[in-house]
Amino acid sequence: MTATRNFPFSRAKLAQIRAREDAAYAARTPRSQALREEGRAHMPQGVPMAWMVSLNRLSPPFIEHASGTQFTDVDGNSYLDFNVADLSMTMGYAPKPIVDAVCRQVQRGAQFLLPTADAVQVSRLLAEQVGLPYWQFTLSASGANTEVMRIARHITGREKLVIFDGHYHGHIDETMVTQTAEGVVHQQFGPAKSSAEHTLILPFNDLVALEAVLATQQVALVLTEPALTNCTLVQPDPGYLQGVRELTRKYGTLLCLDEAHTFQFGYGGLTGAWGLETDFVVLGKGLGSGIAFALYGMTEAIARHLEQHTDSDAGQVGLATGGTLYASALAVAAARASLEEVLTPANYQRIETLGGRLADGLRQLIKHHQLPWQAFQLGPRAGFCLTPELPRTGAVANLSIDVEFIDCRRVYMANRGIWDAIISAGPQVSFAHTEADVDTYLRVVGEFLAELAD
Repeated sequence: MTATRNFPFSRAKLAQIRAREDAAYAARTPRSQALREEGRAHMPQGVPMAWMVSLNRLSPPFIEHASGTQFTDVDGNSYLDFNVADLSMTMGYAPKPIVDAVCRQVQRGAQFLLPTADAVQVSRLLAEQVGLPYWQFTLSASGANTEVMRIARHITGREKLVIFDGHYHGHIDETMVTQTAEGVVHQQFGPAKSSAEHTLILPFNDLVALEAVLATQQVALVLTEPALTNCTLVQPDPGYLQGVRELTRKYGTLLCLDEAHTFQFGYGGLTGAWGLETDFVVLGKGLGSGIAFALYGMTEAIARHLEQHTDSDAGQVGLATGGTLYASALAVAAARASLEEVLTPANYQRIETLGGRLADGLRQLIKHHQLPWQAFQLGPRAGFCLTPELPRTGAVANLSIDVEFIDCRRVYMANRGIWDAIISAGPQVSFAHTEADVDTYLRVVGEFLAELAD
């Protein structure tokens, strides 16, 4: 049976609410609007990065300061944040352990292009929590995934890459692609057309399709999130990830679990929490708590290969890895403080409980309004699923990305002091949120649904 989106509300009523809320938002943010117009003289769209417009689909507020779970814009409006900067601020704003660590390191020196003792501790902690013994540091998960792909191609002597429908693995030419009737093509403008020719896109939770491709023995790397998080949420079927591991090992393909997002969902990421086996793990975003930082873990065998093929300016040609600002003393100090003082088992358990409270509240709203929907949840992430069953593939999950509904909800909630998640995600509980914060979110989203249903 083909899944379909269910939207039982009036689109005309939705548009009416959106027009009213857009006007209210513009009236509440005059200084932000003025700054954006001023910024247009020197920045395309009046912002320093295009995502600040494209991810929000409303003129973004310019931010003055933040603390804990809230940020405040230049007009004095405060927002309870359930987007948490698309998971890059999951520890909350200005958590004391990280503020203290960063202040100390800035005074000592932010960057040396040389290692610090903190890097040893970060690697040791991640080896214990995630299960992979060796680590290399980058600036972003995009950079980490790029290096993983290069290493995998060199080890295997193969070119092809497998990713899954519903994916996002950073702004990398090989992964910014989608499947069409004509084949795999880029989703955005700019990348060289030839950079998509080695990428294969398969449905998630389909081991038969995966084996058919891996059996050709042309695939260097399977790159996937343990659970897909950029198309709302798709969880793996029982045994699916273990099956992926078995198939990649059988056909000589390497496996990378991209946990840039899902590391926030369980202690040690889902790799550690679920006891998954893999060749690489990529981490990023939240570990730096707003400071650019990412890294990737690897098996001992891969680490030895990297050591044998390290590129040298004064010697041998080797693997194309590294960057001037990678593993800065500042970022590594922040990551160490995060791992030692914030990302503890007790804190993970607390936000999972809060995620359950959020999901249960959404289910009650769905039941109250007799909606043919579900509420999804994984750890601290929850949200609306606009289909009768939870999705198993990215294609079905994308049905819940109803832009008109989500955009209207976001501006409605912004006008009532809540910054909701971007359209491809769902509200996320941070390590700073409380039960009262979750209840506030549920109250406001309940008011929105009640007005839409009226």
